[in-house]
Amino acid sequence: MDNPPNQTLYIRNLNEKVKKDELRECLYYLFSQFGPILDVVALKTQRMRGQAFVAFRDIASATNALRSLENFNFFDSPMKIAYAKSKSNAYHRFRGELPGASSDDRKKPQKEKRKATDDGGKSAKKAKTSDSAAAAASAAPAVASSGKPPSSGNEKPNKILFCSNLPDETNEMMLEMLFKQFPGYKEVRLIEGRHDIAFIEFENSEQSSTARDALQGFKISPTHQIRIEYAKK
Repeated sequence: MDNPPNQTLYIRNLNEKVKKDELRECLYYLFSQFGPILDVVALKTQRMRGQAFVAFRDIASATNALRSLENFNFFDSPMKIAYAKSKSNAYHRFRGELPGASSDDRKKPQKEKRKATDDGGKSAKKAKTSDSAAAAASAAPAVASSGKPPSSGNEKPNKILFCSNLPDETNEMMLEMLFKQFPGYKEVRLIEGRHDIAFIEFENSEQSSTARDALQGFKISPTHQIRIEYAKK
């Protein structure tokens, strides 16, 4: 019997060879497209290998992520996603239902707290994710947000996109997780010495336009809203 809808998702069939920190980071960036995340739990104990939990702030976001990412090929392994049996502790803290909950807990997801103690200098392997056209089509409208940065009306379509206003911790894996779900994705190109800009190439301009429209204004971090333009020819 399926569990009732819940803010927390249970994910299994994950690639057990991926390191814990990398797995947690990749899950965060992949699932955060669907709504604010309170916590990502990925343990490497014998009992929890190949499994993880992702806690959202609301059921609608969790449901959207479940429907869009079920069977998503994540590190060469199709994810199996279901509602968790119970709400996570992070959700109860967010609601002020656990001792020690504070206003900061309600404002900042656990991911942000972990990043405060992270040295930020770890290199990540390229995420080996691929997706079907159906999953990409369902995921694309989910990441569109209000308050998108205005784009120039006279831009000429290009298969290469120029991304700006990226956070300092941006890396190739982080951007690939966002763009590889769209058909026609080819590669991410970073600029040495610049973490705030990047180029994303697709097979043609129609495919790049789909990704651009879907991810324009996406809040890639609590303080950075991604801006996407066609690269100048």
